[in-house]
Amino acid sequence: SDSHNSDSDSDSNSDTDSNSDSADLIQKLNQNEIEPSVIVETRRYLKQNGNMKFLEKYLPTAASSEDIVRLILQLGFIPRDMPAPNNANIMDLIRVLNHAMIKVKSIRERLDNVRTIDDVLDQIQGASKILVITGAGISTSLGIPDFRSSKGFYSMVQHLGLSDPQEVFDLEIFHADPSLFYSIAYMILPPEEIFSPLHSFIKVLQSKGKLLRNYTQNIDNLESYAGIKPDKLIQCHGSFASATCVTCKYQVKGETIFPQIRAKEIPYCPKCIKARKALLKKDDDAYIPESFGVFKPDITFFGEPLPKAFHDSIGYDLGECDLLISVGTSLKVAPVADIVDKVPENVPQILINKDPIDHCNFDVSLLGYCDDVASFLANRLGEDWNLPHKDYDSIRGEDPYGSNLEIDQVDPEFREYQIYNKTNE
Repeated sequence: SDSHNSDSDSDSNSDTDSNSDSADLIQKLNQNEIEPSVIVETRRYLKQNGNMKFLEKYLPTAASSEDIVRLILQLGFIPRDMPAPNNANIMDLIRVLNHAMIKVKSIRERLDNVRTIDDVLDQIQGASKILVITGAGISTSLGIPDFRSSKGFYSMVQHLGLSDPQEVFDLEIFHADPSLFYSIAYMILPPEEIFSPLHSFIKVLQSKGKLLRNYTQNIDNLESYAGIKPDKLIQCHGSFASATCVTCKYQVKGETIFPQIRAKEIPYCPKCIKARKALLKKDDDAYIPESFGVFKPDITFFGEPLPKAFHDSIGYDLGECDLLISVGTSLKVAPVADIVDKVPENVPQILINKDPIDHCNFDVSLLGYCDDVASFLANRLGEDWNLPHKDYDSIRGEDPYGSNLEIDQVDPEFREYQIYNKTNE
């Protein structure tokens, strides 16, 4: 299947677990793999000409079930539950094709005027309301693990024997047994007072009056250390900046409980300690929730709503932004992942990430380590874009400036560039 398939959501991916007839047919049709350029052209024709002309061009008058399956694949889809390719299922296959056509028409088209690295630099220079989405990839250089990679946080907690490692962040499980969360929370505790060159790049956007808002999925609160102002920052999943007692709602600065977190201990609320002891003393058989009087960092657990600030700002920001930059996130967790689909189609979208993202149509993708890409952009944008970070010159190279960083065009069709640091080779 096409590695740049622009539809990898839950109802369309390469895990084909349909019956063997359809699996055999898909394998047969895919033996000479459909070229990405063919998928792009097929989708473009559908978008430009509509359903009727599209079907007239791509399906014979007496279309067989095999013809329909072939066209579904040519649109870049491999549905999970493909009906068996026979005439008895022809209406079901037509429904799958219709669903694929609807999805294709909803996919954003790349802009013709944003294709090259120079176009990216021009867009950053010209924009005044940049919406930046950030994920775990911007903090990994500081030793904070991401969540979903092979060496990420979820892999690190598999030894706990959970049915799903995400249960570490399940609110019900926290209330039942907070010791589970506090046995591993030290792994994602942010280092104090440090931030990455990528954080500094966002700070420069802010200093130049270009940052509309930074929507971060990170809970490390490193943006505050970099100098991102609270009104320019939406911490979509909360952060370690503060902690709240689950019983009395007494709130403290996050740093207050960092020593207990590092020691893998449960931090208790001082206002509830007496009440907890009194309850235990009063009746040995009394049921007291394990989480009674326990501090919980103000990070958003599964089962909790997103912070009010997200809902208060996102509608306005979607209408205002004139450039979107997504950095260090696989864009798999809604509703933050949905932002790229809701920005107006004429707003340029740039990706900075270690790997390409197949289910989004970014105008240009800058692939590599976030700090290298941020340093490359700042160096190319000019001296007044120098990053206020101690590692900036060592990353970009000083003789001459920028000599460490190189760029290669990986895929002209998908406008992908690789930025790499020669000192890491």
